[in-house]
Amino acid sequence: MTDSLSNRLAYRVGVDIGGTFTDIVLQRSDGAMMTKKISSTPDDYSRAIIQGLRECMAEFGFRGAAIQEIIHGTTVATNAILEQKGARTALITTRGFRDVLELRRLRTPELYNPFWDKPKPLVPRRLRAEVDERMNAAGEIVRPLDRAAAKMVLDRALGAGVESVAVCLINSYANPAHEQILKTLLVEHFPGLHYSISSEVLPEIKEYERTSTTVINAYIMPVVEAYLQSLISSLRANGIDATVLIMQSNGGMTTARGAMEKPMHIIESGPAAGVIATAQFARRLGMRNLIAFDMGGTTAKASLVEDGQVTQTPEAEVGAQLSSISRLMKGSGYLLRSPFIDVAEVGAGGGSIVWLDKGNLIHVGPHSAGAAPGPVCYEQGGTEPTLTDANVVLGFINPRQLLAGAMQINRQAAVAAFEQKIAGPLGMQLYACAYGVHLIGNSNMTRAIRAVSTERGRDPREFALCAFGGSGPVHAATLAATLDIRKVIVPPFPGLFSAVGLLFAEVEHHLYRTYFCKTRQVDLERLNGIVAGLEREASAMLAQEGYAGSRASLERKVDLRYAGQSYELSIDIPAGPIDSQTIAGLEEAFGREHEKTYGHRATGADEAVELVNIRVVGRGLHERQVTLSGDKIVSRPTPAGSRQVYFGPAIGFLETPVMDRPALSTTPTRGPLIVEEYDATTVVPPDWQASLDGAGNIILDLLAGA
Repeated sequence: MTDSLSNRLAYRVGVDIGGTFTDIVLQRSDGAMMTKKISSTPDDYSRAIIQGLRECMAEFGFRGAAIQEIIHGTTVATNAILEQKGARTALITTRGFRDVLELRRLRTPELYNPFWDKPKPLVPRRLRAEVDERMNAAGEIVRPLDRAAAKMVLDRALGAGVESVAVCLINSYANPAHEQILKTLLVEHFPGLHYSISSEVLPEIKEYERTSTTVINAYIMPVVEAYLQSLISSLRANGIDATVLIMQSNGGMTTARGAMEKPMHIIESGPAAGVIATAQFARRLGMRNLIAFDMGGTTAKASLVEDGQVTQTPEAEVGAQLSSISRLMKGSGYLLRSPFIDVAEVGAGGGSIVWLDKGNLIHVGPHSAGAAPGPVCYEQGGTEPTLTDANVVLGFINPRQLLAGAMQINRQAAVAAFEQKIAGPLGMQLYACAYGVHLIGNSNMTRAIRAVSTERGRDPREFALCAFGGSGPVHAATLAATLDIRKVIVPPFPGLFSAVGLLFAEVEHHLYRTYFCKTRQVDLERLNGIVAGLEREASAMLAQEGYAGSRASLERKVDLRYAGQSYELSIDIPAGPIDSQTIAGLEEAFGREHEKTYGHRATGADEAVELVNIRVVGRGLHERQVTLSGDKIVSRPTPAGSRQVYFGPAIGFLETPVMDRPALSTTPTRGPLIVEEYDATTVVPPDWQASLDGAGNIILDLLAGA
């Protein structure tokens, strides 16, 4: 295509930043798809984005003005919390509630460990201040807030170099009047100070959850704002005047301005994009149940797509370690009450460091070599062997180059590191040791898959595994066999699949209100009024962004629980006015979901069900659909051939054919086989077979009797 014609076409761009690589996917208005994968720049993540886009413009022949939209998945918000590099934040709360952040939920993820320490609060006690006011649970003022006294509290609390402030008063979800007074004082007397008001951030019952969420929003707000403003300025400086949208944790997009105002919604935005893409593929393939398995350079993540829909959770813990007992054991991270795609994550990626403990037991992760210095075989300064090095030693990964030759691989360096630091000290044969490391990595990853399946009452054998990420297809087949999953799907662009998912995402707004009562005592007029009000608010927000009529859709949910429980399940509200028959249907749907999730349900007719929150999701729909037809993919050829690959002590070395994706046939080919692409490698063990379907997906099937 000529340069002039290329520049007459418009581009949408998905950019996903990972711990090791930054992935860029471009979709041209004629349907063509192009990709770029470069090393991340942890010192300034936007630098890799600009560098990658420049390389794309040079390679594919277009100018920055042709880019109309950039959808971005970022880890900036998450990293600010994990690395404790957020803004210096103060908390203003009601007298007597200064220590809510310390008290938490009074639970520990390590029940029998007396030395376990809870995470350090994001706001130290000296920066938490109290105001004298009181609102009761019905929203009635018990003790008015004195403006002059409140101003004195703010003066004292905000005079210590505070950059951001969180305001969370007791029962403000029921009546935000006192929080609005404090907001007015902040705007009038502290211009330029960032602030988060709990009744605007999370107007829900539960004091700790609301406080923690508001604090997180305030803590990361200046960091996210500075990053996005810098990114947009850099794009403009390079002639790219595109609309910038940010992926949210719930799987929807928001504007850059929306992300700056409520950055809590963009934590874990990258993993969400891969699940959205998996859901789209599930619908197109006519498969109802898929497990999304995303293995990158730093972590491995799993999520469920059930009945064609992503699985969501109303809260998550940022920085939490996945419990070895059950994912339901919480308390090790910072609680964030916000809709999340339900993703379980473990520190087992390609860059995960392999190490020996004092008892000479092998561990894989959770620490990672990351983008810098990276695995030893990358020859970028890494000295500690990693899971990627083990796969290079085994022959699973190309021993000479990756990224179509853009990254050189030194297999001998990986071999030397393993012999010196792992196999030698253990007195093990090199290949048996490397294969053992491969299996240990798989064992860590099964925890993530079980966390979203068996621990949620789902049988993984009833699902197919959709494997992506730069390392996912390397491990997918052996991992699936461990869980008795007999089908694996490797989609196009597996190493950039999360970036592809960004192109599928829709603009979303999640609104919610607390209405706490027993379902059989509900005021139907009030309930319908709350739902209608949320729907009007969501529709207005979408219309303001250009989504109206057939381009806007609304979804309604209600959070229900049995009386006395602490956790709720979200149930869809059917269309139309809510009446007594609707309430009965919601109770029954809740009972079925409770039994599926927890293994039991109430059997007595007198068991009370409580309504807690009402939720409305507004979605803005794309005008054009994303397609991934094979003839539209601009690919880079990879060399064919064969190499010796070690498949474990029971099989040993096998001469294994190596080919690229287009060389696969619709007729299944029995393994061993390796499929190499620009962005990922798919390993087909001897007891599996591989074929290519009409949509360009690699389909792996476990052979009968295996």
